[in-house]
Amino acid sequence: MKTLFSAMMLSLVVMTSCAQKSSVNNSKKDNQTTMTNTKEEKNKGATEIATFANGCFWCTEAIFKELKGVVSTTSGYSGGHVKNPSYEEVCTGKTGYAESLQIEYDPQQISFDELLEVFWKTHDPTTLNRQGADVGTQYRSAIFYHNATQKEKAEKYKAALNKSGAFDNPIVTEITPFTNFFPAENYHQDYFYNNANKNPYCKIVIQPKVEKFRKVFKDKLKAQYQH
Repeated sequence: MKTLFSAMMLSLVVMTSCAQKSSVNNSKKDNQTTMTNTKEEKNKGATEIATFANGCFWCTEAIFKELKGVVSTTSGYSGGHVKNPSYEEVCTGKTGYAESLQIEYDPQQISFDELLEVFWKTHDPTTLNRQGADVGTQYRSAIFYHNATQKEKAEKYKAALNKSGAFDNPIVTEITPFTNFFPAENYHQDYFYNNANKNPYCKIVIQPKVEKFRKVFKDKLKAQYQH
């Protein structure tokens, strides 16, 4: 397991800096953020929410939105202590927030366990307050659980991975109760798909990561992303 998992992790983790995101729109955030993600799947039952932090949310959103059963994804900030933080404030590392992704999903189509599998395998959970060249508490690995079941599964999965030796170093992922989430500025929403041909960061960093993710999780992708 260690060899397979390590190879998978090495192929998915890209060592580059999200802090060098190249000319972004610094317009002030609209508190009534309009989500750019449409509900791509009609859900007959109740949906559930998962909130993860695993590095740059541009990358995280690009991956999770492609999974079957994911109804919507929202990039934002979770785990901090400032009301309605801006991207610039979060980037200082002084607000306590992590760049996060809130995922609305249909548990009849995809389970929390499956979301956790994607979470663990698409970033390095052993580096404290860091993903690749992105350094700071805002890039920490975290699972903000919404109920006791999510907490139990996250802790169980983390313990099992540590025991198996899947990683060379101990997992430092924070598993903590969900307290708040503020959507990021509008221009951050669905960023990769809106800027794939505009921002070099998308081509150099996000696109290769998404392509490798699609190969590993091809059976879990929505039809439009299976190619």
